[in-house]
Amino acid sequence: MIRLEDTSGGAVAAAIAAERHRMGSPATGMVLTLLILSDEETQADATAAAVHAARQHPMRIVTLIPRASSKPSRIDAEVSVGGDDGPGEVAVIRLRGDRAEHANSVAIPLLLSDTPVIAYWPHESPDVPDADPIGRHAQRRITDAATAEDPVGELRRRRDGYRPGDTDLTWTRLTPWRTVLASMLDRPYGHITSASVHAEDGNPSALLLKLWLHHTLKVPVSLEVSTAPGISEVRLTTPEGDLVAARDGEAEGHLSRPGFPDARIAIHRRNLAELLSEELRRLDPDELFGEVLKLVPDA
Repeated sequence: MIRLEDTSGGAVAAAIAAERHRMGSPATGMVLTLLILSDEETQADATAAAVHAARQHPMRIVTLIPRASSKPSRIDAEVSVGGDDGPGEVAVIRLRGDRAEHANSVAIPLLLSDTPVIAYWPHESPDVPDADPIGRHAQRRITDAATAEDPVGELRRRRDGYRPGDTDLTWTRLTPWRTVLASMLDRPYGHITSASVHAEDGNPSALLLKLWLHHTLKVPVSLEVSTAPGISEVRLTTPEGDLVAARDGEAEGHLSRPGFPDARIAIHRRNLAELLSEELRRLDPDELFGEVLKLVPDA
């Protein structure tokens, strides 16, 4: 770990380059730059998740922590390259005083040339991520409505500020459910007349799953409150009987279809590192997410 006090973005970039040179390992293997704009409370988990994801996507991770105060302006940084943090590069930068308002100018010297940039807000995010000084650098912009005090209200804010290239981890969490349901519908089934999603009250991913089912199947879909954490069940109603996908634990569940024995399914509840890894695999806009987000209703 290299500690830099009262420094600048250019000095942090130079320190990373010098450490790469000392290790005899140039940064040619870096595939992207991940900019994390966080507060002190969430930065450790967000950075650790990104470091884990870097084992699949070698990258430069820049965590920016604005700390506005009346104290003198300064920038302090902690830098690590390779080693226990995997193949990537990590810079955790605290911006104090007036410097907290200028995270963008600190980030610019740290962007790797000729590689994509992804921005990630693990907690509070701007109304329009694409218009944010940090977001303007990024091809993809990741937020997480589930961390807000009002997650469903936050989805409405994401809807109103959406631009192609935006995504939200509430949507990423649905990938196992959407995969299971799509696989179930690959087999012959009766005409679906309605559907229901069962989840804990106020779960934003459950709302998106309901809207995705309605968008895909063109049938009425209800949202039912259950006592289990997260999403617990999806039920598709047909004249021949119900098609049911249900979660039985943290990683397993079962499928029920009329005329067939129940089948076990893997429906893992993924951690933050796994969610980030999925989002880092794509750089093109997620058009389906944009279409579903438009369907989020007003209060």
